[in-house]
Amino acid sequence: MSLLELSPARCVRALSVNSSCSLCSDSCPTSAITLLGRLPSINQSLCVGCAGCVSVCPSEALALDDFTPTEFFFSFISDDEAVVSCQKNIPCIAALSVEHLISLCSLKNGLVLDIGHCSSCDIGDKVLAVMEERIQSANYLLEAIEAEKSVVCEKIGYSNTEAEEPKDRRDFFKTFHLRGIAKAKHNFEKEVQSTTDEFVEVKLDSSHNQELRAKKITDRRKLFFTALKRVDKPLQFHIVDASMIGFTSQKIMDEAKCTACQMCYRVCPTAALTSDMRNSKIDFDPFLCVKCHLCHDVCESDAIRVSTSYNLKEWFEPKVQNLITFSVRRCDECDGLFSSVGGEKICRRCQMEEEEALELWGLNK
Repeated sequence: MSLLELSPARCVRALSVNSSCSLCSDSCPTSAITLLGRLPSINQSLCVGCAGCVSVCPSEALALDDFTPTEFFFSFISDDEAVVSCQKNIPCIAALSVEHLISLCSLKNGLVLDIGHCSSCDIGDKVLAVMEERIQSANYLLEAIEAEKSVVCEKIGYSNTEAEEPKDRRDFFKTFHLRGIAKAKHNFEKEVQSTTDEFVEVKLDSSHNQELRAKKITDRRKLFFTALKRVDKPLQFHIVDASMIGFTSQKIMDEAKCTACQMCYRVCPTAALTSDMRNSKIDFDPFLCVKCHLCHDVCESDAIRVSTSYNLKEWFEPKVQNLITFSVRRCDECDGLFSSVGGEKICRRCQMEEEEALELWGLNK
């Protein structure tokens, strides 16, 4: 039985109370994940270990204790076959994101998803509906980068014919050394958790402070970048429909709306949005963007938006883009440096203090 684990500090909902991310709960075919509080709550007894939520989590905050997408990736690449099956090498085809599909198909020169067991699976219909959309997106992008092969589904019905090796009676007694006892205890605790029929929310505490501040590139994106490095560049870099890409984006900044509040690049979990030491600009790296929507959720003035198109040149020749540049000056009140977007003479903090003072004095009417 798989156990679904959440790293609370990596969840984008932990980075801001304004986060609207609900991808994990929306994708769960058994409703084992719900958003009762700030962070996702998990009912382990309802979880079937399909890893569908793992594949859609933009920051890789979710993981199964017995399946690692990265390990599967390298194991699959070394395999002579190009077949992915829930009975062979993966818990469910839903564990594959669009990034995985593109990466694997590019490196293996074709990818076959075995859907032969979906008709007899309780979540088969939901998985097929989800995967149909992902496959369509992956093949659209594979064609755009001029890949020779595409992702296909076949009703193979793969069956593992290898018989289990008979267990020796002495194996029972071997469990009673120290390592065996530790493993048995772990398995027992895991079994208890997996049969707990209630939603459990993981809490944030002070021990997560350092991890919350860390900027991390997902392993999924690293694999994607590695795969693209090993395929030929297309003869032409196409500009594609951004709605067909669910895992990255290109941003546009409305200079008239931006207030230089610094929130967007401070909460960005991958450092796709950055600034300099003087906070005089906002730069954006499309290849690092995981489309978690957090920068949009925290922008009170709605100054930042997603472009309707995407230039695939960013996949092969990544380039940091400048979204906006500010004038940096010293505040007339506190003498501190601040980013001025409209010729302001005092910083935002001093402006807020002045407004509060006027309100206290009754002079703000």
